[in-house]
Amino acid sequence: MKQMRGDARSVAGQISWLRGMAIMLLSGLIALAAITMLAAPALAQAEMPAVATPEVVATEVPASAPAAEAPAEPEEVMEKGDVAWMMTATVLVMLMIVPGLALFYGGLVRTKNMASVLTQVISVASLAMIMWAICGYALAFGGDFNQFISTGPFFLSGITSDSTAATFTDGVVIPEFVFIAFQMTFSAITVALVVGGLVERMKFAALMVFAIVWLVIVYYPIAHMVWYEGSDEASTGLIFGWGALDFAGGTVVHINAGVSALVGAVILGKRIGYQKELMAPHSLSMTLIGTGLLWVGWFGFNAGSALEADGIAGLALLNTFTATAAGVLFWMLTERALGHQGSLLGACSGAIAGLVAITPAAGNSGPMGAVLLGAIAGIAACWFVMKVKPKLGFDDSLDVFGIHGVAGIIGSVLTAVTMLPALGGPGDPDYALGAQLWIQVKSVIVAIVWAAIGSAIAFSIARALTGLRVSPDVEREGLDLGEHGERAYNY
Repeated sequence: MKQMRGDARSVAGQISWLRGMAIMLLSGLIALAAITMLAAPALAQAEMPAVATPEVVATEVPASAPAAEAPAEPEEVMEKGDVAWMMTATVLVMLMIVPGLALFYGGLVRTKNMASVLTQVISVASLAMIMWAICGYALAFGGDFNQFISTGPFFLSGITSDSTAATFTDGVVIPEFVFIAFQMTFSAITVALVVGGLVERMKFAALMVFAIVWLVIVYYPIAHMVWYEGSDEASTGLIFGWGALDFAGGTVVHINAGVSALVGAVILGKRIGYQKELMAPHSLSMTLIGTGLLWVGWFGFNAGSALEADGIAGLALLNTFTATAAGVLFWMLTERALGHQGSLLGACSGAIAGLVAITPAAGNSGPMGAVLLGAIAGIAACWFVMKVKPKLGFDDSLDVFGIHGVAGIIGSVLTAVTMLPALGGPGDPDYALGAQLWIQVKSVIVAIVWAAIGSAIAFSIARALTGLRVSPDVEREGLDLGEHGERAYNY
């Protein structure tokens, strides 16, 4: 990934930031109106640097002048193999959401809340997809504006089947619609991940309001800051401009979702009976099925982020195997070291920890570096979930922060280490570990702070509009009947 160094913002940059915030708030209103009214005028398309559509300009040459050979225009290459792989990767990420994440989360809650969790996951993911088409792509990748946000094309106006998006190889492109769909699934799974910290007590209406606000003020800006390369330093994403390494979303997806879920869990408060009553998973069988679907789908998540069917995609594929396997085994070893038996729940949790940790390093690590990341993430996340969380007392229901947040931070920071050639990483012989490590740390700090503040705002707006939490009677009865009027099981 190309790297640029960002400078401190000038007064003009601060004004640009204020303009960006105004556009984000306006976009939130546009999205809400479009979803509720199902009609809105299309806005004008903004210029997009990622769309490669070179023009051939004819230059008139005087008859007396000697013939000169015109400079060759750069040729775009679109390989059908790349396109087929990216379409497949996009569908694999969708597999991660429904049924993967839905079954993983659903199996972990009590029987009376199974249907509510399934409904929440599919609903917020669907909402995120509609919003991505309306304003999400426009705000995250839609063209040069500033270091925090883009400005169009809203409603995907002007994008056609002939539009192309650049890859990481000069001159190689894929259809822009395919890139839009791939990034759409990232947006959808990130907001769906937040659900795990809020289950069994949050109103469905509140979750939907939260998702609308959160996507606009948290997800789209972070995605832009981490992954958008503009035509100059002023429009390149802040974190991208620093030269941060985030291959497939350690900051954008996992730290973002983990921190947001933690903020929501604190604002919502504990479930009735938390740490007093048994709240065991009602179906570890479903959780294992969900884990397997997530692992398979994650190959699209990680290897697809190469944007081409090439050697880097192959490396990401292999790393997704090895890091995950290490996470499974080292979580179970940590359980044993802490005085417990190795468990199926621990194995499933360790698999997710390994997957999360390798996400930012999938193409920035050798296979042995991936094993190291998965092992460290499995140990650290297990220790946090089993020892630290009970002492702190917050009710992150399904350990979204304990797994995605903790493993995401580990993976994002240690990606600087896995770049080392000594670990099989792709770093140059003169690779500066210290400098890259600092870039990774400050990128993580920015992601944590932005997600925490933005999530607090989104949850506060949802609470003001809906009340946020179900009544005690509904919580005791279960959200299946209380919120949706149906049960997951009727026998």
